[in-house]
Amino acid sequence: MKVWIDQDLCTGDGLCEEIAPDVFFAMDDGLFYVKESEGNFGAEKLFDGTANSAGSDGMARIPDGSLESVIEAAEECPGECIFIEVDG
Repeated sequence: MKVWIDQDLCTGDGLCEEIAPDVFFAMDDGLFYVKESEGNFGAEKLFDGTANSAGSDGMARIPDGSLESVIEAAEECPGECIFIEVDG
């Protein structure tokens, strides 16, 4: 399973990070993005604050054991900007 955020719809309220801090994080622009870290997946996606991977380009694998919290974050998001996709 993979997840991404549509930053055009993001309200910046941070519920996603509160619910699933291992998956979502805020940037200086006040919007939220998806983490994909080397420790979980073997490859680090780099975010430099100006050329971050936004939208579906920022799609990342959901860490083992985090699917329920990611689904909850998507359901609770007031901007309805979190999208979950099946691999393949």
